[in-house]
Amino acid sequence: MTEPRSGARSEPRPGGVAGRIVELVAELDAELVRIRRDLHAHPELARTEERSTRVVAERLTAAGLAPRLAPGTGLVVDIGEVAVGERRVGLRADLDALPVPDTCGHPFASTVKGVAHACGHDVHTTVVLGAGLVLARLADEGLLPGGVRLIFQPAEEVHPGGSLDLMATGALDGVGPLFAVHCEPRLDVGQVGTRIGAITSASDAVHVRLTGPGGHTSRPHVTADLVFALGEVITSVPAILGRRLDPRWGVNLTWGAVHAGSASNAIPASGALEGTLRCLDVRAWERAAQEFEQAVRAVAEPFGVHVEVKAQRGVPPVVNDAGCTGLLEQAASEVVGPSAVVLTEQSLGGEDFAWYLTKVPGAMARLGTRRPGGRTYDLHQGDLDVDERAIGYGAALLARTAVLAAGAVGAGAVSDR
Repeated sequence: MTEPRSGARSEPRPGGVAGRIVELVAELDAELVRIRRDLHAHPELARTEERSTRVVAERLTAAGLAPRLAPGTGLVVDIGEVAVGERRVGLRADLDALPVPDTCGHPFASTVKGVAHACGHDVHTTVVLGAGLVLARLADEGLLPGGVRLIFQPAEEVHPGGSLDLMATGALDGVGPLFAVHCEPRLDVGQVGTRIGAITSASDAVHVRLTGPGGHTSRPHVTADLVFALGEVITSVPAILGRRLDPRWGVNLTWGAVHAGSASNAIPASGALEGTLRCLDVRAWERAAQEFEQAVRAVAEPFGVHVEVKAQRGVPPVVNDAGCTGLLEQAASEVVGPSAVVLTEQSLGGEDFAWYLTKVPGAMARLGTRRPGGRTYDLHQGDLDVDERAIGYGAALLARTAVLAAGAVGAGAVSDR
């Protein structure tokens, strides 16, 4: 990693394998920053990540590895050897960008109109690539105690997510514990947020369409007054869910899009709402969609409109395994710094890494990307900016975690589910 600039943490260099990892990451640091900037400048939407897949595959091939391309986009690659009956440790990255204009203002800003890496997937991809390159060197030096699989998946930003695509191709076959990081612009660079149990929430995309007789705004009584009905759904349904579901389950319905009408003096014949329904608790996720539909119908139907409701199943919560979280914390302490680990809260964000963890144990950590003393950015905004020292910290974190986990798998200390 590059030497810390003013305001960044400065920790003593570790020794042993951890120290070797830090050395190797430092050698790669400038290249990893260039790769991240290249990916940032050429973002690709879900399931179109052909260039991103090629960039990663070519660098892995140059390192002497043999990546296997997934159908469509994405890839997996194995590093090191495993004994008969043992499982590989997995590291996962996501490749896709968002349909958001890039307003970061950097020379490497997006060259694709209306598309940007506004969630930091360019960082995630580079972190896992960097960790893989380090692990390949460790394997050559006899310092990797087991096998590792890197998973670069498409389509994290769409429901139900590209993790299911990769799982269907066998990406998890023979994989035991699985690890990932996610950019966290509310944490300073050099900090790693961890949490045992649920760290994200369940998330579904919801759609409501109302249709009915339209007409002139001077005669709402002979129409369904569809815009007024939409307004009632917007304001009333979240309140109803708050009374039908246990508030400790953290159910949150937020509308993101409203479409109705085109003239100030005409009541339209159709309109639609789109939003997300998020739940902290998996029990709520199992009930929320049904309760949502019932609430929408109860509010809208008295207006004489026809109601169509769709709740598109998204992702369950990411539930971090205690043992795997401990490995992340140990790794962070060793290669980032003794004071790196901080407790993070459960968020209402959804992450399709959750689907993997329904099959194997694992954990996700939050990787600090804020410049110390600098502005706190938000994810899914086009001006998202990251302190690029996070790339080196993340690569070292995941490489060390993989070594620790591979040793634990070999010793039988980490079980599959």
